[in-house]
Amino acid sequence: MRILVPFEAADPKTRLDVVLDADERDGVARAMLRDVLRACLNAGHDPEVVATAPVEVDDAPVTVDDRPLSAAVNARLGGTAPLGVVVADLALATPEAVDCLVDAAADADVAIAPGRGGGTNGLVIDHRDFRVDFHGASYRDHVAAARDVDADLAVVDSMRLSTDVDEPADIVEVLLHGEGEAAAWLGERFELDAGEGRVGVDRVG
Repeated sequence: MRILVPFEAADPKTRLDVVLDADERDGVARAMLRDVLRACLNAGHDPEVVATAPVEVDDAPVTVDDRPLSAAVNARLGGTAPLGVVVADLALATPEAVDCLVDAAADADVAIAPGRGGGTNGLVIDHRDFRVDFHGASYRDHVAAARDVDADLAVVDSMRLSTDVDEPADIVEVLLHGEGEAAAWLGERFELDAGEGRVGVDRVG
């Protein structure tokens, strides 16, 4: 299956600026992108990066599209074949998790993997009239959009697909559960702080 992987190439991961400088944010964003691409490829799919600016990757073709995410994705919908969308900051993504998303679409017009906090981290769309809207509480909006066009909907309950890395607290999940390049990158710079209460992270050194 063709899977779009949208990527903010110009100024990624701005909400991590309290713990990472601009070069570091760029580094971890690209590491997560490569992890996602490998997960899609190893699951037997055909990922394509849709980036806001040129970016070099070895594992997939890159199309530059500086429009907002929703517009860039919607411009590629409406064909006769199912289309997947997987966001680029899923540092815990595995081939098995990607397959769960794709398999859920076998009996549905739209399969959706919610993100924590109301977002949408993955979609498989096989309905000519369905369109995406990634702003705000996009999971709720995508459920409503599917109903509006009478599309059968499947929801994928996956910790690995729900964990996108936007906030410093998300780094904890990557250090605990990650096995890819982004986990190794973050592990060189952060360590878990398992004191009293909720687990956090500290900079190394």
